[in-house]
Amino acid sequence: MKKFLLLITFNLLLFACSNSDNRDKINNLRSESSDHTNNSNAIPIGVAFAQTSNIALLGQEGIDGVKIAQEYFNSQGGINGKPINLVFQDAGGDEVGAINAFQNLINKDKVVGIVGPTLSQQAFSANPIAERAKVPVIGASNTAKGIPEIGDYIARVSSSVAIVAPHAVQAALKLNPKIKRVAVFYAQNDAFNKSETEIFQNTVKAKGLDLVTVQKFQTTDTDFQTQATNAINLKSDLVIISGLAVDGGNLVKQLRELGYQGLIIGGNGFNTSHIFSVCQALCDGIIIAQAYSPEHPNKINTAFRQAYLQQYKKQPSQVTAQAFTAVQVYVEALQSLNQKRPIEQLNLSELRTALNQELLAKKYDTPLGEIAFTPVGDVIQKQFYVAQLKMDANGLNGRFQYLK
Repeated sequence: MKKFLLLITFNLLLFACSNSDNRDKINNLRSESSDHTNNSNAIPIGVAFAQTSNIALLGQEGIDGVKIAQEYFNSQGGINGKPINLVFQDAGGDEVGAINAFQNLINKDKVVGIVGPTLSQQAFSANPIAERAKVPVIGASNTAKGIPEIGDYIARVSSSVAIVAPHAVQAALKLNPKIKRVAVFYAQNDAFNKSETEIFQNTVKAKGLDLVTVQKFQTTDTDFQTQATNAINLKSDLVIISGLAVDGGNLVKQLRELGYQGLIIGGNGFNTSHIFSVCQALCDGIIIAQAYSPEHPNKINTAFRQAYLQQYKKQPSQVTAQAFTAVQVYVEALQSLNQKRPIEQLNLSELRTALNQELLAKKYDTPLGEIAFTPVGDVIQKQFYVAQLKMDANGLNGRFQYLK
């Protein structure tokens, strides 16, 4: 780890002094992205996460992951001595923000590929723009059904909710085999949560449980008294919530304040430590399925986790790990492509197409474990987990405790 940290500064200095004989064609890759780096040799990769809006906290987790990836892979030599340069555009919290971010990254910043956007709802609008421009996209937090099928240039490292969500229900039944009556809540204005709740509802029925009510809300709502009271009056043994951290956390808080004592499952939108500040002590016990564990023992996860711990003094989240992984896929695909033909010999359009083909063909050892892609760009991942939130005595901080 010490070697990794020392190498960051050394390699950045080395890149700045490197030979620029092949700079002309690389300049085609960077174009106006010169505002973002002092190194004309750098290979620009776009990042379209939320920096503003009600999902900025989730977007920041992705930004943290890609920044650590940039430092790590550049310290390892980048792409045959060429560093990567992350170019950031704020995707905001809606479709318009994501569309604008993608258009800027593609047409202004001339990136070779894009990581993002934050939400599946945004991906359904922004990804077709990249598809038409033949620019690779890797979703790091898009788990709704149908994302990879948007086009040939669309992939994701975030496993489908159809694969991940059922693990949480199974874990709840293991903790309390007497569960019979289930109440489901979901944010009806968000594409991902609408997709996720279908999986949860189908899983509940497949397990032979009674789905006693389905309650809808908006991600912008703050008052959930009516929906929560309905679920409690129906004597629910289990509550399942598909929402984002702020709305979902407030719903949990109000359920507990109204007297609900049963188990609560939170969907993928709960997969962030930022929920701790919303429901505080009342977050305790929430069950969340996971596509990442900080305890995964491979070398790359150890380096990633230690770098994150050193900088942020806490364990990395799933979204942070997935964002790191998305950059890793681009880097390793570029390295592999460069071995076949020096990438500076390709113009931007050729490089984007060749990169897309290369990244889909490879296997990767990542913080998520070993992954690969299906022909349509969906991630193939072997290991999944379930965590339960355990809050500290002060109710302000907590941790994801992984269940066996």
